[in-house]
Amino acid sequence: MPTYEYACRDCGEHLEVVQSFKDEPLTECGRCGGALRKVFSAAGIIFKGSGYYVTDSRTKPSDSSAASSESSKTTSESSTSGSGTSSSDTSAKSA
Repeated sequence: MPTYEYACRDCGEHLEVVQSFKDEPLTECGRCGGALRKVFSAAGIIFKGSGYYVTDSRTKPSDSSAASSESSKTTSESSTSGSGTSSSDTSAKSA
């Protein structure tokens, strides 16, 4: 059964009551006799595991798109690494 939180509009008293869904909400404060109101707050739910996020339901990339992305990675790596020697290395060899 759910726990509901009520607050008195007159005295500010807060109380938590375990009630069934079928039960009528409380209307009168037991301390001062004032009107009660339900207090709503964020639910304490934590989603763990897979299947809760948009990225979890996406399909895996096909082999052709994976191969093309791998080939573009290797070409970009080889162009950035060059011949393996920098200009300072060649100037040190010639001196």
